Amino acid sequence: EAILPVHGLYTSDPRFEFLLLPKNVGKRKAQIAAIERSCGDLILNVDSDTSIASDVVTLLVEKMRDSDVGAAMGQLKASNRDQNLLTRLIDMEYWLACNDERAAQARFGAVMCCCGPCAMYRRSALLLLLDQYQTQLYRGKPSDFGEDRHLTILMLSAGFRTEYVPEAIAKTVVPDRIGSYLRQQLRWARSTFRDTLLALPLLPSHNRFLTLDAIHQNIGPLLLAVSSATGIIQFVLTATMPGWTIIIIASMTMVRCSVAAYRA
Repeated sequence: EAILPVHGLYTSDPRFEFLLLPKNVGKRKAQIAAIERSCGDLILNVDSDTSIASDVVTLLVEKMRDSDVGAAMGQLKASNRDQNLLTRLIDMEYWLACNDERAAQARFGAVMCCCGPCAMYRRSALLLLLDQYQTQLYRGKPSDFGEDRHLTILMLSAGFRTEYVPEAIAKTVVPDRIGSYLRQQLRWARSTFRDTLLALPLLPSHNRFLTLDAIHQNIGPLLLAVSSATGIIQFVLTATMPGWTIIIIASMTMVRCSVAAYRA
């Protein structure tokens, strides 16, 4: 029902073709159906809650002119940034994820996750990877999360480069309640840990930075959790606080957030 107004507005336009599935089969199966039906050289994936700037397609196509590039993503921003404090913080987080993490990875042609809200793929590469993409399992069942990261890893495994285009701006709706935000982060964390294991064989063939980055993404949160748990145990047992640890973690957090707040 949500797409009926859009369908009615554009159905008579010969530039558009709508593929209406009989029921909601999830993002991955919908993507596969669209890929199999498509005929162009490039495929742009945009989430339903995302709006893109007028020059996004042009900018991403320009990056994809290099036949070695299998996928390219744009810069994500929160369309509801000013809704509350949480959405502003998430917008800062997106800025860091795009202009810190993805930008650094793109220096080596290996963005580890071309984010789903705005990513362009080479159709010929997708067709080569489609079987692996649609048969991915998680705990013995078809996977229904982390599509963008898994597809990016498959692209890298096939020998394609993955890129980031910061000028291609896309705005997406972000969670405005802490509960929905935590559920989103849990899904993303599962995808990160799972697909990092898949990416491990790729890392030696790329710059050492990517290995360090993968370690940081996966070991860093665990070390932070261990540090927090250790601090709590110390407080319970000795009634003292690990002062220097708290100061260091807080200082690093403030510096990182200040940079994001200033640049975003």
